Amino acid sequence: MTEYISIQDALTKGTGKVSIRGWVHRERGSAKLKFIVLRDSTQIIQCVLKRDTFPEWEEIDKLQVESSLQLTGELKKDDRATTGYELLVESYEVVGTSDKYPITKDQSKESLADKRHLYLRSRKMTSMMKIRSTVFGAIDEYFKTAGFYEYHSPIFQSVQCEGGSDLFSVDYFGKKDVFLAQTWQLYAEPAIFALEKIYTISPSFRAEKSKTSRHLTEYWHAEMEMAWCKFEDIQSHGEKLLKHIVKAVLDKHKPELEILGRDITKLEPTVKKPFVRMTYTEALKILKEKCDMDIPWGKDLRTIEEEKLTELYDVPIICTHYPKQVKAFYMTEDPEDPRTVQGCDFLAPEGHGEIIGGSQREHDIEKIKQRLIEDDEKPEEYDFYLDTRRYGSVPHGGFGLGVERVIRWICGLDTIKDAIPFPRTMERYKP
Repeated sequence: MTEYISIQDALTKGTGKVSIRGWVHRERGSAKLKFIVLRDSTQIIQCVLKRDTFPEWEEIDKLQVESSLQLTGELKKDDRATTGYELLVESYEVVGTSDKYPITKDQSKESLADKRHLYLRSRKMTSMMKIRSTVFGAIDEYFKTAGFYEYHSPIFQSVQCEGGSDLFSVDYFGKKDVFLAQTWQLYAEPAIFALEKIYTISPSFRAEKSKTSRHLTEYWHAEMEMAWCKFEDIQSHGEKLLKHIVKAVLDKHKPELEILGRDITKLEPTVKKPFVRMTYTEALKILKEKCDMDIPWGKDLRTIEEEKLTELYDVPIICTHYPKQVKAFYMTEDPEDPRTVQGCDFLAPEGHGEIIGGSQREHDIEKIKQRLIEDDEKPEEYDFYLDTRRYGSVPHGGFGLGVERVIRWICGLDTIKDAIPFPRTMERYKP
């Protein structure tokens, strides 16, 4: 039985007879020769079929992009070939023929979105998905190494955490007050009194009517929550996690980053240098002095302000102590300035903006009730959550990381839609 190896393993071998299989990435030919660039999940290689070797030339001549093949032949070094080698084909098998591939010419954004199930085969999307896999693995590795337990909260939830207008309502057997999870947080905090340090990687859903390059209605959320912590601990874990993720990608995926056209020198400072830390008030001062942007104190930073701020530094910024009025009800007041909360946003360089949001959690049950009322929520509907403050509450906090935002930044993508295989936005829910 023929033993097939990956194209990358064939390139590493460099000489001798090999058997490989994959899909036609590119093809061209003449009356005497057929040149096929074959791809698999690992690499591409140019393959040469000679007419005088194959009497069934008509079948070979009709091969089109995305036909699947099994090939056996002799490796030959050729510096003119894209990956430095050619395969002189001695035998072949067509496993699956292909019709005229629909996205070879029409590369418009709308067409690629309509044919997303096929666009995943492109080298750029394949490279992104490999990096995406490593990012997920690095998140899991970091938290497990740091002594966190993996914990899962429900996707169907009965209360909101981040804002009622951003909720997807679900008809749950006739009950209308059920929503898709915006975050795990309200169901994660109860678990820290059992496990103390927990994390998850799970989908979250936001019904934001936004068409920006930074928003999805369904995205993956890496979240952590820990007991007995200080606000500084939350910031420290966020910095260490991002350093761990970027290092893992740089260690494993320089070829993929090259395919994506990513300048890795712009990622290296994140691993090597400490992150920039500043308060919200200091950020306003910097924006006014260096960017000529006069933002009134108390107004949340918009995407444009975050982008301008991050363009000034080559590492992520940890911006802290936002005004209480622009942050969620569960964030604790800063004891030195009760106008602000012990909350932080991590802003990625090169204008990529917020990728992590975290805080120390408010432990005063009366303050939580008052904040809920101010948000037009009924405290009695949050009674299960308030129980965490009634029975042995301790200082605790956590953060949420938008995985696609991190992938977009690391890969240098123009839009977050290309950081996930099938993006969901307010305008697109299929394929």
